[in-house]
Amino acid sequence: MPQANPLKQMVVKQKNGQPVGICSCCSANDYVIEAALERAKRDDSCVLIESTANQVDQNGGYTGMTPQDFYNFVMEKADAIGLDKSRIFLGGDHLGPLTFVGNDEAKAMELAEELVRCYVAAGFTKIHIDTSMKVASDDPNTRLSDEIIAARGARLVRVCEDTYQELLKTNPDAIHPVYIVGSEVPIPGGAQEENAGMQVTRVEDFKATVAAFEAAFAKENLQDAWKEVIAVVVQPGVEEKDAGCTEYDREKAKDLMASIKDFPNLVFEGHSTDYQTKHKLRELVEDGVGVLKVGPALTYAMREALFSLAYIEEMVLHGTDKKPSNFINVLEEVMLEEPKNWAKHYHGNENELWFKRKFSFSDRSRYYMPDARVAKAKDTMIQNLREVGIPLSVLSQFMPMQYTKVREGELKNDPEALIRDRIDYTLSEYCYASHQEELFR
Repeated sequence: MPQANPLKQMVVKQKNGQPVGICSCCSANDYVIEAALERAKRDDSCVLIESTANQVDQNGGYTGMTPQDFYNFVMEKADAIGLDKSRIFLGGDHLGPLTFVGNDEAKAMELAEELVRCYVAAGFTKIHIDTSMKVASDDPNTRLSDEIIAARGARLVRVCEDTYQELLKTNPDAIHPVYIVGSEVPIPGGAQEENAGMQVTRVEDFKATVAAFEAAFAKENLQDAWKEVIAVVVQPGVEEKDAGCTEYDREKAKDLMASIKDFPNLVFEGHSTDYQTKHKLRELVEDGVGVLKVGPALTYAMREALFSLAYIEEMVLHGTDKKPSNFINVLEEVMLEEPKNWAKHYHGNENELWFKRKFSFSDRSRYYMPDARVAKAKDTMIQNLREVGIPLSVLSQFMPMQYTKVREGELKNDPEALIRDRIDYTLSEYCYASHQEELFR
């Protein structure tokens, strides 16, 4: 018997006046996923983990994982941690022709159809359909109409619905996916222009998006599937950037936020909420943003922990015969040799670029963590610290929050536990804002 998706309870609670949302962890990083799963278990809550179309696709994406691989990857970690799998939501972000835009419409949409089919067949239960990008056969000088975007989106939802029906044949308890429509600026991965503009979505544009998608669903005889659309992506006026973020301003977004009240079955999904304070995040949820997407802020926290451990390693290995990992220098060398993942996003002179490769809040260094040389340096650093030990005095210097937890017996003084705890601090701010534990109560 098909089961209703628990994420729909978020909409019900929002419409009943309860400020309940969920944090969407957009990452394929081991430490980030482990930290998110551990927090869900500790809070008796739930977790939403999403992979983007460029991270994970039918060909492996840049992570080398297909949707089924990613599903297995997360569930194996959940088994190791002991988290009930019913508390885990897996989502696909920006699913559509995003990575196939070099093809004409027929080919790009054929590839996009296979992409969404793989996601639903693997058991992903939150599907963000994004067909807002132009493909090779589209006029580069003409804006894509809402009708074209919606028609392409409905076509992909038809594939999702058919795939779900096939999934039920082998898994009668499979949860029906919910859908998110709409898009935002900039493109997934972060802005590429140094002064990329960002404006709050206009109410008329939001309503036009909803109307176009509802009509497109009806044209495809997807009226039942329309009932599974729970959110629309808008720009509430937030964006992460090199120096931090554009903070949420309730006053600027008040008209947009008020407009969601006209739609009893919808909430907003907010992308690029990284680096908002926990109080701003809570305001977003209170104002109607049900899904808080976060990515770079989580891997930035991991990078902070890795750098702190690198500084600790330098101190504790001083005067010993042990060879240091040189983790920070290795990461820099790899980023310089392969600049494709940061060159379009970082701007400035050589000194400024040197600084941004290490400390930009956009955290393009996350793309280099899987590199064999970077991974080896990281593993060497962790092994060195485990063999030598981390003195509390040095831990206090470089990781004071974790020092306190170690002293109080809440945290093991182990390098990888320290990394996950640093990530968990960022997650805790999202959980403070979302009240997502209420989804199962």
